[in-house]
Formats: sequence, C-alpha cells, structure tokens
Amino acid sequence: MIEMELTGVRVELPTNQPIVLLRERDGERYLPIWIGAAEAAAIALSLQGVVTARPMTHDLLRTILEDLAVDVRRIEVTELRESTFFATIAMNRQGEDYEISSRPSDAIALAVRMSVPIFVHEDVLEEASILIPDDEDEEVEKFREFLDTVTPEDFAG
Repeated sequence: MIEMELTGVRVELPTNQPIVLLRERDGERYLPIWIGAAEAAAIALSLQGVVTARPMTHDLLRTILEDLAVDVRRIEVTELRESTFFATIAMNRQGEDYEISSRPSDAIALAVRMSVPIFVHEDVLEEASILIPDDEDEEVEKFREFLDTVTPEDFAG
C-alpha cells in the first residue's frame, strides 16, 4: 500500500464529472477517481472547513464511530475492477480490527473528517495513476489537458 495525499476535488470537462485527485506522498504519481456530485461537495466542504447547519451524512458517520469508540485507522483504495474503484475503511474497536467495504468517495470524505491517512494498493496505482514530476510545469499542463479529455471508460481493462 502506498500512502497518498488528497490534493482536492476537480471537475472534469466537458462532462462536468467530479474527480477526487490523490497524489503519492513520496512520489510523483497522481490518481484521479471519478465520484458523484454529492460526495464531491462533502469532500470539498470538509477540506474548506465549512460547517453546515445540520450534519451531513459523513459527519453523522464520524459522530457515530466516535461515540461507539471506534478508531478509524486508515482508508485503503484496494482495487480497480471494470472501471470501478473499491475501498475499505480499516477500524479498531477495543483491540479488535475491522475492515468495511466502501466506495472510495465515501471513505475519503470520512478520512478528511477524521484526519486519517489514505492508502492505495500498488496494483491500482500501476493501472490507473498518472506520472507528473514535481518540477516540470509542462508536465503539469499535460496533466490538466489529460483531465479535460479523459473519461472513466479510458481505465477499462
């Protein structure tokens, strides 16, 4: 598993499909994951520190887990199958470990709220990541162009 950093939520043009963008913590690979509009909003609001008048679903989940003394340890994007990403939420309660299957968008929305690390399986990165060296502006521009033209079907195996 490779630790990732959440760089933000973007909108892929021309379809206006939201993408959550993860970057390898100690590397140069980026992983775009297409997500729903509601999940994109939940992640973006949390990243911006916006507090809503009523708890959003991921806030409710965080509160339930905290009240039940469940320690969320990490989020793992585990698989890419037929253009669909899969994730798990790794937790611990009273010394017992649990893993719950999740959509990556929901797991990431929870990770942002609970300040837990996000990991991606190496196989997923090999299949779906994009390499962008840090100091190369031309490469960053190519990545932006890629986001403007890529579709989820491009990752179909």
